[in-house]
Amino acid sequence: MSVVPFNPLDKKNLGASVAEALLTKEVHPLGKLPRFDGAGVYAIYYTGDLPIYANLARMNKNASFLWPIYVGKAVPPGSRTGMETEKETGPALVSRLREHANSIKKTELNIEDFYCRFLVVDDIWIPLGESLIINRFTPVWNVLIDGFGNHPPGKGRKEGMRPRWDTLHPGRKWAEKLPVREETAEEIGREAEVYLRSIPSVLSNQFIEAEGD
Repeated sequence: MSVVPFNPLDKKNLGASVAEALLTKEVHPLGKLPRFDGAGVYAIYYTGDLPIYANLARMNKNASFLWPIYVGKAVPPGSRTGMETEKETGPALVSRLREHANSIKKTELNIEDFYCRFLVVDDIWIPLGESLIINRFTPVWNVLIDGFGNHPPGKGRKEGMRPRWDTLHPGRKWAEKLPVREETAEEIGREAEVYLRSIPSVLSNQFIEAEGD
């Protein structure tokens, strides 16, 4: 049997180290975040009593936080032309998380039911770390109910259909101006409930595996 040696510098394993580091971080209430500088990746968890998310919330209660409802990233504004310090990136990560908190506060959802982990990381590894975490946990607000991370359409930008997230959880004023979807909130909610019955096969914070294992 041919076994490929484990290469810690392989791009996949470097990205996996970012994912693993995120999932060891302290959990914070999404509505009460400290101020800090830096860009990076994050995972948001739901622990409330909304029936459509019951199975997901069960995995996160009692401080277990096993299954994120959403995973995202925050990159520094503008393009990089050279090495930057963490301070020069500004508060990109905490600003993004506060945007999400504000979105939730505009809906019937309770911000006290949401928690998050975040990791400040050099932005070259941010997209890869984010994609690995999404692939592992298939968060419902990433995979099935799109639109949670959307911004209001800019001036002159083509406006599309109202996102599924805003159909299910109305409240953001800019989204209410978009064309209504044919599917109803009840239909989306039922689909989410069915989707969340299938728990991901791996709810683990370990991403790095030696080749051939």
